Amino acid sequence: MLIAMLGASGAQWGLLQSVAWTTMLINNLHTASLKQAVETTFDGNHPCCMCKAIAAAKKAEKKNVFVVQLKKFDFVSEPFRFVFQSPQAFFEISYSSECLPDVSHRPPVPPPRAV
Repeated sequence: MLIAMLGASGAQWGLLQSVAWTTMLINNLHTASLKQAVETTFDGNHPCCMCKAIAAAKKAEKKNVFVVQLKKFDFVSEPFRFVFQSPQAFFEISYSSECLPDVSHRPPVPPPRAV
């Protein structure tokens, strides 16, 4: 899940750029002092082939981003009236006493409780 989240957020480009800068710094240390190597590596005027490839890939990835167009919703401010109406036609359904259970008997008496 973490790898998918990092991939979706573009963390791979930061990781690749760190590798490119480290490689450039090591290569520049072979021919220059530490101060000059750091300046040459991070000034942006001397990109290596890996830095150029990362920049091109980032640019190509940004072209594929979907454009979201937000639309404005117009809400009508008319009051809503709810009116109860009786139905136009209804039918009274009668049940015969044969269908209903006999409820004329009393419930059973509960057992006496011990005091």
